[in-house]
Amino acid sequence: MLLLIAGTMTVLVVRNLFVATMLLGIVSFTMALIFVSLDAVDVAFTEAAVGAGVSTVLYIGTLAMVGSQEKERTKFAAGPLAICLAVGAVLYYATYQMPPYGHAANPVNMHVAPRYIEDSPTEIGVPNMVTSVLASYRGYDTFGETTVIFTAGIGVMLILRQRRRRKEDGKKEEKSPLNKPGDGSLTGLGSQHDLVPHVVAKLLIPFILMFALYVQFHGDYGPGGGFQAGVIFAAGIILYALVFSLEHARAVINEKTILFMMALGVLIYGGVGLTSILLGGAFLDYNLLAHDPVHGQHLGILLVELGVGITVTAAMLAIFYAFVGRADAIAEQMD
Repeated sequence: MLLLIAGTMTVLVVRNLFVATMLLGIVSFTMALIFVSLDAVDVAFTEAAVGAGVSTVLYIGTLAMVGSQEKERTKFAAGPLAICLAVGAVLYYATYQMPPYGHAANPVNMHVAPRYIEDSPTEIGVPNMVTSVLASYRGYDTFGETTVIFTAGIGVMLILRQRRRRKEDGKKEEKSPLNKPGDGSLTGLGSQHDLVPHVVAKLLIPFILMFALYVQFHGDYGPGGGFQAGVIFAAGIILYALVFSLEHARAVINEKTILFMMALGVLIYGGVGLTSILLGGAFLDYNLLAHDPVHGQHLGILLVELGVGITVTAAMLAIFYAFVGRADAIAEQMD
């Protein structure tokens, strides 16, 4: 079924980019349902919020910023292509040194997974084993992922905030009808006359944000955690911006607050690790955070997951706001 949808999407991508975008959202939503059937509810939360929700909005926003005419072909750059091919070849060669995928004799199946399953209930004391693995056993990896998300958010903001240089001949690009303010594009978010979306959004957004908080602080007992809660919370704010206008969303949380939140989440995560070092332990050794090792694990996981949730929420909103700012810059250049 997924292959059929993907094939149809490939055929239509040249003829109708909007339809292709909708099909991408359908594929992501279908994948979320598959993850639920496989008992991977944590992954399903993220896939539904990011793949079917936020990504679809960003795709449509990208279409809104693209003109109707194709640009002149730029000069072929052989250097970057050669570097990409070389790096890809090295990575592909490195896969031959890895053990066969899914083999029963792999170290991860012989030693790592049994260790987590047998010792996690007593060492960590967290019912959700996924949370104990990601936030405790693999805390270094999760801290690296959080830092990558922070860096990606900053990088996207720096790239999309750059204004396009005017053409040397002084000609203006053809103004796309999607870039007119007030028509549903990024520069004209929201409408005072859309009564039904306003009412439905007012009913749904509080529950979306409340569910995000539930996923955040209940992730050690059920499916969820900082990554899932962050994308769900960001999706609620983005829905608010799409329905009620960007100005209203900025009144709730502006760009300066988003930048502060991105850094705050990473600092909370890293601060937990530094605190454990100051208490005489190793980096991210939660056992020293309380009088009892299990209580220390609970406290450490709660704090680092909070840092992850804050950074993920801010990074998703930063990317969305950067797209909106890019659309405004393009509209100013066209006027």
